[in-house]
Amino acid sequence: MKLSEMRALLADRGIRLTRSLGQNFLHDANQLRRIVDAAELTASDKVLEVGPGLGPLTGLLLGRVGHLLAIEKDARLVAVLQERLFSKSDRDGPDAELVCADALQYVRQHPRDWSDWKLVANLPYSVASQILVELARGPRRPTRMVVTVQLEVARRLMARAGDRDYGLLTLLVQLNYQPHDWFRIPAGCFFPEPDVDSACVVLVRRTEPLLPEPRRDAFVRMVKRAFSQRRKMMLKRLKEQWPGERLEAAMSALGLSPRVRAEEVSLEQFVALTRALGESGQVQAARFNP
Repeated sequence: MKLSEMRALLADRGIRLTRSLGQNFLHDANQLRRIVDAAELTASDKVLEVGPGLGPLTGLLLGRVGHLLAIEKDARLVAVLQERLFSKSDRDGPDAELVCADALQYVRQHPRDWSDWKLVANLPYSVASQILVELARGPRRPTRMVVTVQLEVARRLMARAGDRDYGLLTLLVQLNYQPHDWFRIPAGCFFPEPDVDSACVVLVRRTEPLLPEPRRDAFVRMVKRAFSQRRKMMLKRLKEQWPGERLEAAMSALGLSPRVRAEEVSLEQFVALTRALGESGQVQAARFNP
């Protein structure tokens, strides 16, 4: 869908886009093709698209996958999508489902096995991080997530310990996903043009989990506590929830200074620390061995 077509369609329908919904539609055909290529789609794939908007990415997905579930919050845009792309009377192709809903609430309230799905979406800026964390933390998470987000969020998703952008979002997603690739998308490729550049990030589900499911909640509690005051010594924050002696012994076994800050501790070290502070109450082997 060209920019001129997008403008004309919105004008004909009298639709004024809402900034609070993060409605910035990608119209650049080259960037849209790059996103689809990054998803490595097959004819049997099941794909979740969040925030299809006017459907420029949706149209490409419908021609490449076996099943598409698109979730759009704006009822005005749902009507356009239904007419343009989801009318079964004049379309032969993959199974396609269009849902008018808040995607974050939908994912939370309608548990589904996403383990053989892919997420391919230009995520609304307002809920991008929350949706990624919700899907990444689920026990039946998608095989691959190819998402367009603000450049700042993309850097956080790709970060490593010691990077300026390393933090809670990094760890909550990377526990279950490996950042695979990314590319920058200039603001001029969107309508309306946002104030910042964006990026498409490719996240691939880990073949071997770093932690068993019963220990993942403890990991989440630990990293949330550690980053609640990221400039302070991590040991002090964690002592509020774990016994000091056990913490000090586990951190020492990992070679972590008592004065270390959360932003200096790697994903692997947080995983090892979670294992070391097991429910048995014993300091377990601190080596990282997924």
